[in-house]
Amino acid sequence: MHRAFAGRLFGAVLVAGLAAGVPAHAGAQDKFITVASTTSTEQSGLFGHILPLFKAETGIEVRVVAQGTGQAIETGRRGDADVLFVHDKPSEEKFVAEGFAARRYDVMYNDFVVIGPKADPAGVKGGKDVTAALKRIAETKAPFASRGDDSGTHKSEQRLWQQAGIDVKASGAGWYKETGSGMGPTLNTAAAMGAYALADRGTWLSFQNGRDLEIVVEGDRRLFNQYGVMQVSQQKHLHVKADLGKSFVGWILSDKGQKAIASYKINGEQLFFPNAAKSGS
Repeated sequence: MHRAFAGRLFGAVLVAGLAAGVPAHAGAQDKFITVASTTSTEQSGLFGHILPLFKAETGIEVRVVAQGTGQAIETGRRGDADVLFVHDKPSEEKFVAEGFAARRYDVMYNDFVVIGPKADPAGVKGGKDVTAALKRIAETKAPFASRGDDSGTHKSEQRLWQQAGIDVKASGAGWYKETGSGMGPTLNTAAAMGAYALADRGTWLSFQNGRDLEIVVEGDRRLFNQYGVMQVSQQKHLHVKADLGKSFVGWILSDKGQKAIASYKINGEQLFFPNAAKSGS
C-alpha cells in the first residue's frame, strides 16, 4: 500500500514538473555554460587541466565546443555559446564592435612556431625571420600543410604569407595543402607529407606524433599569439547564461585562474603565459 502510494506521488511530481517545463532532476545539472574555443586550448590539454579546478570552486560545468577561432566566433554570433575563448584579436574586436560582447579581455599568450622536417629541404632551420623562411619555402616549393579552416592560427599564417609577399592561392599548386582541420590533424598531415606547418607552441608540445618533425623557426616577434575571452551579450541573445558566464570570465582573469593557466606544463615546460589586463578592450 505504501509502495503504491509512493509510486502515485512520484508520478504526480513528475507530471507537475513536466507541465511546468522543468525536469524532475533539474537544478545542479543545469549549472553549466558553453564555451566556444579554439582547438589549441583543447588539444594542448589546457582545458583538461583548468576546468576541473573551476568546477570544484564554483560548481559550474564548462562544456567546450573546440573549433577554429572563426567558427567559434560565428558560434557566439548565433548565440550558441555563452563565452568565447579565442585567439585572433582583430576578429574579437570586430565581435565587440558589432555588439555581440561588451568587451574582450587579454587572458594569456604563447607563440607560434614553424614546424618542419629534420631534413629541412627549404634550408630554413634556425632562422628567426619568419617571412624570410616562408619566402624560401615558396621558392623551393617545399611541402607546406596549412589548417585552411579560418582558425586563429590560419588567420595568422595568412597574414604572414601576405607580409612575405607570397600569394599561396596563385603560387601554391603542388606544394601548399589546406587540410581544413584542427591543429593536431594538420600536424599529422605534415608528419605524413614531410611538410612544414605553422603551429601554436602549446599544441606542438602536446603533440605525440612528431615523427621526423621539429621546430625550425621561432623567436620572431610576429609569432606572438595572444588569447582573449569574451562573454556573449545577453542583449543580443536573451537565453545566454550571463551570470554563469560572468563567473567563468571573472575566474579566468582572477589570480586563481591565472595561476591555474601558468601551472599547466608538459615535461616541465610551461605552455601558456597569463597576462590578464585589469580592463577590457
